[in-house]
Amino acid sequence: MAALVAYKLLSKKEIKTEEKKEGPLVIGKKSDAFNMSLSHILDNYYAVQSALVNWDTMAANHSASKLQLSADRLQLGELKADSNIIGTAHSLALSISSESKGMIGENNIEQKRRAFNMLTDELYNLIRTVRYDREIIYHIKCPMAFNDSSEAYWLSNTSRIINPYLGKKHPVYKTKMVGCGEIIDSLDFSKK
Repeated sequence: MAALVAYKLLSKKEIKTEEKKEGPLVIGKKSDAFNMSLSHILDNYYAVQSALVNWDTMAANHSASKLQLSADRLQLGELKADSNIIGTAHSLALSISSESKGMIGENNIEQKRRAFNMLTDELYNLIRTVRYDREIIYHIKCPMAFNDSSEAYWLSNTSRIINPYLGKKHPVYKTKMVGCGEIIDSLDFSKK
């Protein structure tokens, strides 16, 4: 009988377990080497964007090749951050490299622009992950990038809209839609 009473008491008693709380992911001051390597990625990305604005597939391929190399050379060893942040940044840099290589293999400007949209997503996430703080980056949306009905995104270091999806030589719109787009986010991780 005593065993039955003890069992009932224990079964009703909640057993408390200590949950290990994880702290926030931490990122320290970034080294000049890391910032410079990420700046190279951005510069090459902007060159691809400019080539697409001008409907220049050869320049887009050349800049995408440079973008691939700069993504492969991102100085993650110089990033002072939690291993989760470094791992995520490494994965995103590999994706940027892969998407750049894929863009070079695309046959026409629309396919290159679709690859550019994928590149944009990866680079946007990389910037947010490492909290790049050397410039303000604008995340911009084109509501009619593909067949006038599908949206796409790009990044810019200026708030001026210069649309790489419609560009300056669109077969229907010509230069009329180069200013089409909307800033949907701005990344500013600089210390105020």
